[in-house]
Amino acid sequence: MYQYDQYDQAMVDARVAEFRDQCERRLKGELTEDQFKPLRLMNGLYLQLHAYMLRVAIPYGTLNSKQMNMLGHIARKYDKGYGHFTTRQNIQYNWIKLEDAADILEELATVEMHAIQTSGNCIRNISSDQYAGAAADEITDPRPWAELLRQWSSFHPEFSYLPRKFKICVIAADEDRAAMRLHDIGIQLVRNEAGELGAKFFVGGGMGRTPMIGPEIRDFVPADELVHYAEACLRVYNRYGRRDNKYKARIKILVHELGADEYTRQVEEEFAHMKTLGLNPPLAELERISGYFADPAFDQDASDDLDLSDPDFRIWVEQNTHPHKQPGYAIATISLKPTGGIPGDATAEQMELMAELAREYSFDELRVTHAQNIVLPHIRKADLYSVWRKLDAAGLAPANLDLISDMIACPGLDYCSLANARSIPLAQKISERFADLDRQRDLGELKLKISGCINACGHHHAGHIGILGVDKKGVENYQLSLGGSGAEDVSLAKITGPGFTEDGVIDAIETVTNLYLERREDGERFVDTYRRIGMEPFKEALYG
Repeated sequence: MYQYDQYDQAMVDARVAEFRDQCERRLKGELTEDQFKPLRLMNGLYLQLHAYMLRVAIPYGTLNSKQMNMLGHIARKYDKGYGHFTTRQNIQYNWIKLEDAADILEELATVEMHAIQTSGNCIRNISSDQYAGAAADEITDPRPWAELLRQWSSFHPEFSYLPRKFKICVIAADEDRAAMRLHDIGIQLVRNEAGELGAKFFVGGGMGRTPMIGPEIRDFVPADELVHYAEACLRVYNRYGRRDNKYKARIKILVHELGADEYTRQVEEEFAHMKTLGLNPPLAELERISGYFADPAFDQDASDDLDLSDPDFRIWVEQNTHPHKQPGYAIATISLKPTGGIPGDATAEQMELMAELAREYSFDELRVTHAQNIVLPHIRKADLYSVWRKLDAAGLAPANLDLISDMIACPGLDYCSLANARSIPLAQKISERFADLDRQRDLGELKLKISGCINACGHHHAGHIGILGVDKKGVENYQLSLGGSGAEDVSLAKITGPGFTEDGVIDAIETVTNLYLERREDGERFVDTYRRIGMEPFKEALYG
């Protein structure tokens, strides 16, 4: 994984010192909250319902054991003993004191971490495939390009005050495990007919109150021009994006209103101009970065044999591991979705255990997924049983990856000042209703996603089943949507009809899943059956 050079470290250290001064001035009353707000947001610090929330960047979801240990240490010392992993592959702490904020950032800087650009109208954390560099189906490791984009976008003077926040995703496989087309810019690394490496660009995706799927605007950008093309996309947006109405400020609105063809024409014009300026990062820089992502020293003699005599272990292997590009190895996902638990939460002790397992079994590497889980990317198959037993003892071995209980949920009204309804208690009740693992496995792949407000931090638009919490005359109400997907078969969910109470929406989920079981054909997932039979049978079952 990437390691800071002297420029990275100096940049982060300088920002810590600057923010320490700003916090001290706020605590002394020398800055009002209105004056302090844009300063704290530039450092990932939000003021929520009960306390400050700090969002820490984990670029493209990759971190090592020292960094994971630090996250556990911060949870124990400065929070209430836990942290919340998010759909941006970051971590949030929900109970931060302002007087501690600079100390936390200083401690993070000692392990090459920060909270820069995790908030504000700038380019946010670059996200990627959680299996990058390990998956058998990718054409190359996308993380060197994600890192190049991170370096290019950090403190970029032209893009520090965009019309609205901006999110970029880079993948390198046909299977989309990162909701790439629901980003402001989605980049898929591909090879052309000549075998040359390049990228498809999708621009104008996003969720929130106006969900849109990003259209493809170019089918091949040469790999060494990828950053230039991303910059051209952003320049057009920065020039014409709405700044008078925050609800119409995202690039998806600009692409929609201009039309994809006209937006693309302007990007191509800007791209041609930029190529005359000589601003593209030199190939030597990409080569330097790529050196940090070389394959670890795999055991070339590692065996593919696996003893599956323990039935619980066998189910976990079937459900929570993924094919690795190296024979004798597997990718293992640690589920942070226990029955009755809070999706994405991990205690300090659990973080420390995950760090220990990464150090001992996974070449000192972990990944955060956009579905709020943790991945050990490089496990010898011979070590899987030992890893599973340690995870199981710590409550980290639910065998539920991609099942109904492996749901995404935002913090909702328990923490967020923007939320209209609670997400966490609802997620806990759903996981308890569907706790039986045999039942979950019979339902098969079923992506359930919950948002506590229209901002869609829980990605409900992309759920096979999506739930949106709304305020209905002062009472929490939940809209049910069906048919969404954030994967390569990307689609937006459609609302079934009138909303439900908290208990009512759980019953509604049971109703639609029972109908699916009655109507599915061989090999169909829930979303496949929905697409085949349409909304009407589900509405009839729900509303009569």
